[in-house]
Amino acid sequence: MTETLLSIFLGIGLSASVGFRVFLPLFALSLAAYFNLWELNESWLWIGSTTAVVTLGIATVVEIVAYYIPVIDNALDTIAIPLATIAGTAVMVSTVADLSPVITWALAIIAGGGTAAAVKSSASTARLGSTVSTAGFANPIVSTIETGTSILMSIISIFLPVLAIFLVLFIFYLIYKLYRKLRPNKSKSPNTNLNT
Repeated sequence: MTETLLSIFLGIGLSASVGFRVFLPLFALSLAAYFNLWELNESWLWIGSTTAVVTLGIATVVEIVAYYIPVIDNALDTIAIPLATIAGTAVMVSTVADLSPVITWALAIIAGGGTAAAVKSSASTARLGSTVSTAGFANPIVSTIETGTSILMSIISIFLPVLAIFLVLFIFYLIYKLYRKLRPNKSKSPNTNLNT
């Protein structure tokens, strides 16, 4: 039971990390499996292969560099939301242990894919806000924060899954605060001026 819970925490932590960088958490999981730090489900053992480590390593570097190129960073955000959802689901399926396939896939789609999509959507909104308000000059700072957060979340998820779940909850709290800040204020609707 403890192993199952830890595997769920790992999956959710890595899924949140996927929301910041799609390939980086997959690369971290691949390295963890390659060095036998984490045991994957039998059908996902290929993630720990040398080929997967090299391929995901190259994809990670390309993705990180691409987010520092103006215009491409925003274009990447457009395709990254569905990719993050798929990757978050895959990460969850590959890590969850000792559950039936039905529960595993349901958990993967809701907790894995859902977490990754929510984080990616918020990250994309933050970059769009940065592009509009600073003409894109602050985007490299946003990219650096995202990459750093993804690295940190991946490492903590693999080595301290219990702490990872608390970090994910904190990230969701920040997303909620960001949403509240960006949401139009209903009290300032145009109709309120008609009575004056």
